[in-house]
Amino acid sequence: MQMFNLALFLCEAVIYFSVMMALLHFRRQLGLGVFLTALGVMHFMETYLAAVYYIELPFGTVSPGSSVFFAGKLMMILLLYLKEDAATVRQPIYGLFLGNLFTVGIAQFLQLQEAAGLPAGRTVDVSFMNEMGWLMVLGTALLYLDSIGIILLYERLGRMFRNHTVLRFAVSGAALLVFDQIGFFIGLSILFDAPASVFVGGMIAKLVAVCVYAGLFAIYLKLDHVPRATQRDLNDIFHDLTFRERYQALLANSGVDGLTSVYDRRRLQEDAPGLIRQCLERGGNCSIAIIDADRFKDINDLFGHLKGDEVLKEVAARLKAASRPTDHLSRFGGEEFVLVLPDTNHDGAMVLAERLRNNVRSAVLRPDGNPVTVSIGVATGPEDGDGFEAFLAAADRRLYQAKTDGRDRVHGRLGSFEAMKGAQPA
Repeated sequence: MQMFNLALFLCEAVIYFSVMMALLHFRRQLGLGVFLTALGVMHFMETYLAAVYYIELPFGTVSPGSSVFFAGKLMMILLLYLKEDAATVRQPIYGLFLGNLFTVGIAQFLQLQEAAGLPAGRTVDVSFMNEMGWLMVLGTALLYLDSIGIILLYERLGRMFRNHTVLRFAVSGAALLVFDQIGFFIGLSILFDAPASVFVGGMIAKLVAVCVYAGLFAIYLKLDHVPRATQRDLNDIFHDLTFRERYQALLANSGVDGLTSVYDRRRLQEDAPGLIRQCLERGGNCSIAIIDADRFKDINDLFGHLKGDEVLKEVAARLKAASRPTDHLSRFGGEEFVLVLPDTNHDGAMVLAERLRNNVRSAVLRPDGNPVTVSIGVATGPEDGDGFEAFLAAADRRLYQAKTDGRDRVHGRLGSFEAMKGAQPA
């Protein structure tokens, strides 16, 4: 029977998440109010089930109302934040908190009236109403704290797991539901003398539910992305949260090429002159390499621009992987990249450029299996000038020479890389 209960428990979690996620996904067509209403109307039933309805599972005594529905509501609030923003998610948090407090207050006020007799001698259970009222106050307060806490924790985890949305989702949910279980069990113990097995079973059940929700969320992310809406003006914690997150995202993406994720031409033109000037003022060298993918137009013509974009992203990734942390890689335009090499003399720049050429040739393939090659022109100051434009012009001339000599080669002040090696003393 316990395994049968567990199977039904997992089915309930899947059904809850699927239905609520569908309402959230289609909020543009149905209206966000449909999702928010569905989220709110179940609160009394969740609280009631948490007080009186328990099942035996292999890991303890569990209330589906608390473990499936209440835990699911908290995860849905986090999902609403991910799909919308902090300005939107505060609506159900404050709405549930104030609405449930108002409900409990009205229930207490109604008890001042004299109740009429009911058919078949039925009477109102005032003590149970009061117990439920206090339990709803506790549950509502915990939900308010849980909702703010799970969003703040999710944002904090972004510093460590920025590219792992599902992991942040799962860890945030697990941490806050542990906190919730501790607080809610205290209330159950005071009001209903709940045994310790309820605490242990409920804790495990909530963690199991989070794993189910995280797995379903991962599947959903395969089918959809997580857009963020425009910022709205607020005066509370959510305004600060929304502004900070978007400001950090703006800084992270500023000056970055959208296709290749390296710096863009504007960022190059802003940063390169200062990098070159600093190197030359210290009496050192600074080099520039212009890198151009050979016959890239053929890739677009033969296989389409989408495949061409994929190849260009791979080229950029290989260039970035073979560069040093102090180097400055930018997409100059089309299939052309510029690499600024601070504190690098001409021989060192030529060696690095040759390594980049070999790295691309050995790792990047066209859709037909042929290797992608690059031609590179290298310039170094102060011999090739004293500023960014002079460096760029010299490197561009040498790139043109590399193309003219047959492509897939590096050209510098002494000609090709092979010529430079030949000119060096044995």
